[in-house]
Amino acid sequence: MKRQDQHIQIDLQRQQLRLRSGNACIATYAISSARNGAGESRGSECTPRGLHRIRLKIGDGLPENSVFVGRRHTGEIYTPALAAANPGRDWILTRILWLSGLEPGRNRGGSVDSLRRFIYIHGTPDSEPMGQAASHGCIRMRNRELIELFERVSVGTVVDIRERC
Repeated sequence: MKRQDQHIQIDLQRQQLRLRSGNACIATYAISSARNGAGESRGSECTPRGLHRIRLKIGDGLPENSVFVGRRHTGEIYTPALAAANPGRDWILTRILWLSGLEPGRNRGGSVDSLRRFIYIHGTPDSEPMGQAASHGCIRMRNRELIELFERVSVGTVVDIRERC
């Protein structure tokens, strides 16, 4: 399969991510997008819509449940005990696919810039729900599924986020 033919579709209504190659769906994953719904404005804690691309892949080779803060591995591995010691922390785990908007004025530039809003596809604790909106704007995935996706996509892969696909 040619990676340049691949793209990702994210359906916010269905809370689903599909990895596609041309017209064929080659993988489907449950996700969790923003609790506040869809939206592009900085500070809204909404998931931005429109065309994006994967700008950076972060975390290659790190263990599952590796903890990130500011896109840097902290050296920690997520456990329920670590969570109990850090209540309210928004856990970014395992891998990060950092998204950059491709549509000026919609998700690129100014107060709507997805890259500057730090919008990612990232892992989350297994205790967090999938299939329902619960994030602070990012796309959350199960850690094992994120590792699988991470290995299958490249920097530059297009990500189309829609309210309904």
